[in-house]
Amino acid sequence: MDIQFLGTGAGQPSKARNVSSLALKLLDEINEVWLFDCGEGTQNRILETTIRPRKISKIFITHLHGDHIFGLPGFLSSRAFQANEEQTDLEIYGPQGIKSFVLTSLRVSGSRLPYKIHFHEFDQDSLGKILETDKFTVYAEELDHTIFCVGYRVMQKDLEGTLDAEKLKAAGVPFGPLFGKIKNGQDVILEDGTEIKAADYISAPRPGKIITILGDTRKTDASVRLAVNADVLVHESTYGKGDEKIARNHGHSTNMQAAQVATEAGAKRLLLNHISARFLSKDISQLKKDAATIFENVHVVKDLEEVKI
Repeated sequence: MDIQFLGTGAGQPSKARNVSSLALKLLDEINEVWLFDCGEGTQNRILETTIRPRKISKIFITHLHGDHIFGLPGFLSSRAFQANEEQTDLEIYGPQGIKSFVLTSLRVSGSRLPYKIHFHEFDQDSLGKILETDKFTVYAEELDHTIFCVGYRVMQKDLEGTLDAEKLKAAGVPFGPLFGKIKNGQDVILEDGTEIKAADYISAPRPGKIITILGDTRKTDASVRLAVNADVLVHESTYGKGDEKIARNHGHSTNMQAAQVATEAGAKRLLLNHISARFLSKDISQLKKDAATIFENVHVVKDLEEVKI
């Protein structure tokens, strides 16, 4: 499981950072990639990665500001051009209005897609659990921005315990069908009458990962709730230390406020994202250094960076 950042800038693209988009790569878990936001130029950034657009099965939109959605029509159209691959449907989750934006863009541009888009729109009254599969559950909660905006909490369900093959061999269990039965939790009796209890050879279930990905927001209790015990918290850091007033006026957060959220939530790792273009490369280390005075395990991400979870 990895997160690859396709755009880490705020508001408009710069030479160093494109606008918002990140990919949650679940290839080992379910052979899918989930995209969060799709700012202008996202498809160009994808060309610089190993991501295959057809593997992107779900897109989650945090809000309808242009720097988070203007890349959707282009990406959806380009995704259709890979004729050598099977056409697969796509799901888009986002605030009410995302369906109208996408369909209007495609209709006005005369774009025809050879796959179906399934839209899942929500408003303030229809948040909570928005998706559940056999391996993942996704929750959404409203944040505090200048327009309706949400954050997402992606929870991997607990993983099955692993089979201790060496311990089984030491107990005299021959490798083969009996291993499969024991792995499935079935007790077995060997030819010499020895009873093998499956529970003694399977480790306890392992807790799944929790990934919290927030849209643009002021510091708010909702951010903390979404990030409780998260393995990774992706939080915007449009502004820096001392910029609290301007951050509030524009519906954003500072690096210090993001660090406070991570601390209050008990998150394990904080990734600062959505960086204003006014911060030059020499300023980035200071953003991290300041935030680390509140939350130590913090990192400022950059475009195309890949983070293993």
